[in-house]
Amino acid sequence: MSAVPEHTTAGRSDRNGPDTSGLAASEDYRGRHREYEGRHRADPDGLSVWATAQSTGPAQRRGRYVPESVKHPARMLPAIAAHAIHAYTQPGDLVLDPMCGIGTTLVEAVHAGRDAFGIEYEPRWSNIADANIRHAHDQGASGRASVIRGDATRLMSLVPKALTGQVALVVTSPPYGPTVHGLVRPGADGVVKYDDRYGEDKGNLAYRDLTGLADGFAQILAGCATLLRPGGVVVVTARPWRKRGELVDLPSAVIAAGLRAGLVPIERCVALLAAVRDGQLVARPSFFQLQQVRKARSSGVPMHLIAHEDVLILAKEDGTGVVA
Repeated sequence: MSAVPEHTTAGRSDRNGPDTSGLAASEDYRGRHREYEGRHRADPDGLSVWATAQSTGPAQRRGRYVPESVKHPARMLPAIAAHAIHAYTQPGDLVLDPMCGIGTTLVEAVHAGRDAFGIEYEPRWSNIADANIRHAHDQGASGRASVIRGDATRLMSLVPKALTGQVALVVTSPPYGPTVHGLVRPGADGVVKYDDRYGEDKGNLAYRDLTGLADGFAQILAGCATLLRPGGVVVVTARPWRKRGELVDLPSAVIAAGLRAGLVPIERCVALLAAVRDGQLVARPSFFQLQQVRKARSSGVPMHLIAHEDVLILAKEDGTGVVA
């Protein structure tokens, strides 16, 4: 684990506010984020099902992200981050992703006119996140963003104190590990998996077992709770997976971690990983999902494809049992 975080920024100047290079590095940063004027919740008349895979992941990223982005083993669908940002924030608000990877949350935030910052443990991915932010600004994105390199379980030691109570929205997803992610190609001895690792550093949260992952994620969420402004929310996407035929219930582990961090669940939504066509779901399963289901069905287990991610929305209590 890095003892001293390395800060990197990828911003643009704003004539109406401070230069982006100070977004996550300046102890004096207060930004352009308004005082809280009301709870920003999703449209109460809207659905709890988010249609976030009407196009494939590669189609959503094409031209919007640098080509190297595909090498990350666990890329969030841009439409999921974009939906959360539009549902729970307003232009000028501050968004955080404490495990930002290639910067999907940050890119979608700046395109939507929000400011954002992220934490990333692996220098390889933080460099790509920086490149994606620069690319977004080249395309006219008006928000400002920066990436901090470091261990998000020590979030409050990485982030300037001036950002305490300033974050309107946290959007993130815990790592699933190499059993779920990666790309495949045909090889001489069958299918070859590649780009399935977050990095070589075993200090990475991705290499912990479920108990260790939940413990580390609780530490991250505790830091997020400190940074949230009144009425701010945390959006976590997670889905269960099967390991050696047994279900690993990550969403429940995330909820438990949130409770330990002083957050309470206020909504639970579904982000589709399938397209909706003529009233039917068109699945977009990964190779690994198909492989698991085919093996299970061949052995007589009626397993189905997972076609969604759980979206867990949490908020902070004010100390009296009332959600702040």
